[in-house]
Amino acid sequence: MSQKSAANRRQSLRGCSALILVGALLVAPAVLSGVARAQVLGYAPSPSPRSSLPSDQMTVAPGEPALTDQGDRSPGALPERLRRAVIAFDTREAPGTVVIDTGNTALYYVLGQNRSIRYGVGVGREGFTWSGTQTITRKAEWPDWHPPAEMIARQPYLPRFMAGGPGNPLGARAMYLGSSEYRIHGTNDPSTIGKFVSSGCIRLTNEDVADLFSRVAVGTKVVVLPKTLSHLEARAATNLRSVAASPRAVAPPPAAGRQAMNLSMPSSY
Repeated sequence: MSQKSAANRRQSLRGCSALILVGALLVAPAVLSGVARAQVLGYAPSPSPRSSLPSDQMTVAPGEPALTDQGDRSPGALPERLRRAVIAFDTREAPGTVVIDTGNTALYYVLGQNRSIRYGVGVGREGFTWSGTQTITRKAEWPDWHPPAEMIARQPYLPRFMAGGPGNPLGARAMYLGSSEYRIHGTNDPSTIGKFVSSGCIRLTNEDVADLFSRVAVGTKVVVLPKTLSHLEARAATNLRSVAASPRAVAPPPAAGRQAMNLSMPSSY
């Protein structure tokens, strides 16, 4: 009787083992399939376009809060002092003159009768600021960009030519100053307004540069004040009133059989 019971127990154990084996075989394909899918679908995040091109360190203007997102700041999000506005402005310059206050990253278009239109701008980074008097010698809408040889020597990764368009770092408009390499121009990166970031050019948002472009003419006098002369904003910041709230629409560039390369450019052009 005991021998028969032992035989039954052995047979029962063999049956359990067989069931466990069958269950394992049924589950294994699903597990392996899931692993395979994870390996196929898994990927490392690609680097952002900005990381592919090095950029110089930007300096923030006095009183300007640091930004956590350098690539996304619409004109409406600019600090009050960088927004286009008509302000009280005591100057001896004639109406129609452009005055650039480098230290306060502001550009003033003189209206006369102690008033001007103030625009927020980005200016030259450390070692690239300048001062003096120039005149506007040329104006261009959606200008092409030909980086000068000196800039290419400093930043050899730059393209030698970029057609005008939304991807062009000169933005929607450009006003060329004398025979120099300097320009007043737009930008496709509004986060640089209010910063010391360029190689000497003066940049505005595309909406603001289109507004200024419509007011100035070839021959307009442009006065660029030294960075150390920073009293203008304090003297002119009284009696503020906003310009018309609706921003100037910037028409897209005309189709011309060629497109600007939509590259993410460094801010130090």
